[in-house]
Amino acid sequence: MADPASGSPSGSSTPNARFASQAHSIEDLLKEQTYGLVHLSDFRKRRAEARELEPATKPALKKRKKVVKTGGLSFGGDEDEQHDDTGARAIRGTAPRPEIPAQDNPSLPPDSEAAANAATPVKKRLRPNTSLAFQPKAQTKAALLRDHELKDQLRKQYTHLQEAVKQTDFMLPFTFFDGKGSPGGSCRMKKGDPIWMFLERARKVGADMAGRGDRSKKDWARIGVDDLMLVRGDLIVPHHYDFHYFLVNRAVGYNQQPIFVYSAEPTAATPPHLLLPPSQDSSKATTPQPDTTGPASTHLSTASTRQQVAAALPAALPDASLEGYIEDPSLTKVVDRRWYERNKHIYPASLWEDFDPARDYSKGVRKDGEGNALFYSRR
Repeated sequence: MADPASGSPSGSSTPNARFASQAHSIEDLLKEQTYGLVHLSDFRKRRAEARELEPATKPALKKRKKVVKTGGLSFGGDEDEQHDDTGARAIRGTAPRPEIPAQDNPSLPPDSEAAANAATPVKKRLRPNTSLAFQPKAQTKAALLRDHELKDQLRKQYTHLQEAVKQTDFMLPFTFFDGKGSPGGSCRMKKGDPIWMFLERARKVGADMAGRGDRSKKDWARIGVDDLMLVRGDLIVPHHYDFHYFLVNRAVGYNQQPIFVYSAEPTAATPPHLLLPPSQDSSKATTPQPDTTGPASTHLSTASTRQQVAAALPAALPDASLEGYIEDPSLTKVVDRRWYERNKHIYPASLWEDFDPARDYSKGVRKDGEGNALFYSRR
């Protein structure tokens, strides 16, 4: 039994006094109070008294709450945790275990794969996210060259297709307008023809009607193309535009309808030999050259060549099978410009205006010649 005067009731010696326990346990109290007792009854009595005093002698341990920091960056947390861990190990009397390198660890064989992996640090590499539906490709010189070649090929195909569309026939019915609409006729045009060509053909139709006895068309034989106007709906179409421009750009008028309701794609009236790729077209559409060995045979050989070319081409479709054959003629007006200058202040000429390609007529407000907004829409 330990000596009470030694200052260590439990009999254990502590090298440093600050690590000694500051609270007396029941065992320590029993050792102090039962020192020198002889009878068992006295020992049991002292033990019962010591157990009754246990709540008063045992101090309450305070549990340290862990504070969670929110927001901001802190670089002191790791040092604090390391300091707390070192202090706790110092209180328990244990030292931190040093890390043993893989080459010095006897539990691992020196040539094992685990030892090699433990000795070599693993670095994470950045990789593309495979969960994305579209992953951009690296823009190398070869990829850029392929894209350029593909775009150039598509551009050539589109240009070749539109050239075939320009050679497609269609019908354009019209009326002669001089305050009232008079029957005009219908012209067979190609979608690549300019507006002035249609006006020239319409003038010839009027001259032919005057030659057959229609006195109302007697002035059409003496009028020039520059004095004629094409009015489509309420828009005056300039002479230098072609029909294909309005088709491929889907130009829309005030009534939210296309100015010319024809297709910008190949139709049954499109020459089939023009739809072939340029390489096949040049190889299959070769025409024999005329024989120019002598002046007597020049005319005959040229005529035979034209007949061969005409026989190789498909027969043209009749007018009744073309686009626009059943269109309302009143939508297209052929007007004498001199009459328009004299009557442009009178309805309906007061609503007409020159076509502007930069203007969106589907959202515009219709106005008369004096700039007054109209409160109705005439279809």
